[in-house]
Amino acid sequence: MIHRDDLTGLVLAGGQGRRMGGRDKGLEPFAGRPLVAHACAPLVGRVSEVLINANRHLEAYAEQGDRVIRDAEAGYQGPLMGIYSGLHAARTPWVVVVPCDSPALPDDLVARLVAGIGAMDIAVADDGERLHPVVALIRRSLVDDLARALAQGERKIDRWYDLHAWCRVDVSDCPDAFANLNTHDEKQRLERLHGKESARR
Repeated sequence: MIHRDDLTGLVLAGGQGRRMGGRDKGLEPFAGRPLVAHACAPLVGRVSEVLINANRHLEAYAEQGDRVIRDAEAGYQGPLMGIYSGLHAARTPWVVVVPCDSPALPDDLVARLVAGIGAMDIAVADDGERLHPVVALIRRSLVDDLARALAQGERKIDRWYDLHAWCRVDVSDCPDAFANLNTHDEKQRLERLHGKESARR
């Protein structure tokens, strides 16, 4: 059984935000808080430590997590480098990965991933239509294998996952929770949806 003390949370916020005009996406305001604060919410209290992978505005991110870690290699090499950096920095056997631009992740996300992983090394959220490879539970002992893959030029998350024992975790009952925000229009749409859901609670 995987317990809270076996888990580190990792929020990926190290991208360039090119589709948002180069803005630091994790710090974009959403429903009164930075996006990264919403991404951290389902992790807080459910993991032993929350890491934020960021490459800019480190002091601002430090207010949201327990530790901020840069990419192990410079040059904005993508989310697989962010995952490696988190695995390398983690002090627990397991790492729960989430993106900074999914502000509506379910509160029970960690429990769902833990319940679904079984004897596998990686569990990935699947909303019934598509996989969400940056919403995952990953065994930290894969860190050296990932280092080798990166050194060989691999930057595709799904290709690296396919080298290991991985499984899908069904989240098809709440697919909207896994929507991510890449443009200003998507941000406005998600804020409207978030407001309606909050009003119904």
